[in-house]
Amino acid sequence: MTALSTMGQSFQRISSALTRAFFQATHNSFALLGLAVAFAVITLVARPDLRQSGETQLSSWLQLRQTEILGMKVEADAVERATVANPKDLPKQQAAVAFWLSKKYHIAPEPLSALVVEAYEAGARAKLDPALVLAVMAIESGFNPFAQSPVGAQGLMQVMTSAHTDKFESFGGKLATFDPLTNLRVGVKVLQDCIARAGSVEGGLRYYVGAANNEGDDGYSSKVLAEYGRLQQVAAGRSVPLSTPGATNTVVPAVKPPLAEERVALLSIP
Repeated sequence: MTALSTMGQSFQRISSALTRAFFQATHNSFALLGLAVAFAVITLVARPDLRQSGETQLSSWLQLRQTEILGMKVEADAVERATVANPKDLPKQQAAVAFWLSKKYHIAPEPLSALVVEAYEAGARAKLDPALVLAVMAIESGFNPFAQSPVGAQGLMQVMTSAHTDKFESFGGKLATFDPLTNLRVGVKVLQDCIARAGSVEGGLRYYVGAANNEGDDGYSSKVLAEYGRLQQVAAGRSVPLSTPGATNTVVPAVKPPLAEERVALLSIP
């Protein structure tokens, strides 16, 4: 029994010694790791250039890994370039207009919601009813930001970019006409000038399409005003059918070739 007791005590001492050694080694390892991390943090704080370089390299490595996994180039900031808004976040009136237009013109509600928001803001600045702005967009391009007419009118509002190059300078140049929000803002300015020049909405629309000096405008102003009226009802909370008897949702060309030269001249408003 004495021998067994002595052997048991020996094992206990050895076990205790090993345990203390393990905890001591672990403690020292964590201490060294903590010191290393602290040193690295201090170095990065003191050397912003090293921090920036490290972040750039890490970001590049992560993007490369994503590209390899997904099989396509990845850009984490792509969503920031998208012209979209959640229709559920819009005021009730704007949301109703966005959903109605989305269904009628077969456009996703998110990008259309962003246009509705901008139309309301730009309309307020120009003292124009946003429903009128949206009606012009609907008839001019059917909400296609890349539309181009035979006479060179471009974008959502079918702005004659060549006649309004100066208006695009502060947006980076005339190619900004294909940016939806830029085209909308410039188009609103042109429409505002046309209405002020004509003295009425209907007359302004005739100027806008380049038909002010013609007997008719091929029904352009009537189409815009009809859509304007429907949008006003939608904004007021009324139920409005997506189409009227005998009508279609086909986008009407903004201007026919015979009116081309006149439209360029009339829309060259300083």
